[in-house]
Amino acid sequence: MGLFNRRSQTGNIQEGAATVATIDVDPALAALTGDYVIDAAHSSIGFTVRHAMVTNVRGSFTDYSGTLQLDGSDPARSAASIEVKIASVDTGIADRDGHLRSGDFFDAEAFPLMTFRSTRAAQLGGDAYRITGELTIKEVTRPLSIDLEFNGSATDVYGNERVGFEGSAEILRSDWGLTWNAALEAGGVMVSDKVKLTFDISAIKQA
Repeated sequence: MGLFNRRSQTGNIQEGAATVATIDVDPALAALTGDYVIDAAHSSIGFTVRHAMVTNVRGSFTDYSGTLQLDGSDPARSAASIEVKIASVDTGIADRDGHLRSGDFFDAEAFPLMTFRSTRAAQLGGDAYRITGELTIKEVTRPLSIDLEFNGSATDVYGNERVGFEGSAEILRSDWGLTWNAALEAGGVMVSDKVKLTFDISAIKQA
């Protein structure tokens, strides 16, 4: 059952000549409504990009924070906000990470943060959702939609109420001014324009 599913009760309301089914919210789902903080120790924000036309390089950002405001009765009223420290980029190779932090790519010294602020949320069906908002990189702000799956909720051994989501989105890095590249002798380029972003989020409900 989806986080924001509604269900019809057995009763009906007579409205003129028409019969309208009453709508109720599952109390268990409505109970998830509240403010949450992303637990970075049990979450990940990553990316995948094609390298030299033949393989994929995967990386992540290890320093970030974020909040969720969930409305279990009306998904359109839910919201999300994330701030990522660009200098925390990690692909497992120090030289490559240094290049990504440089002016050729993110220019982390001048533009230390990447941010996402949601503007709309919608249920696609079942546990599938789409959150739309604005992604800002190097002071360039453009719309971004992220498709998410609700993985459920639980109370952990410390008594924290948690919810989990995972999802992805694809962007063209050139839309945010990340245009560095190098041509290959056999044709093509060193780094693809298309980047896949991935999100695996565990968030803790606040008192």
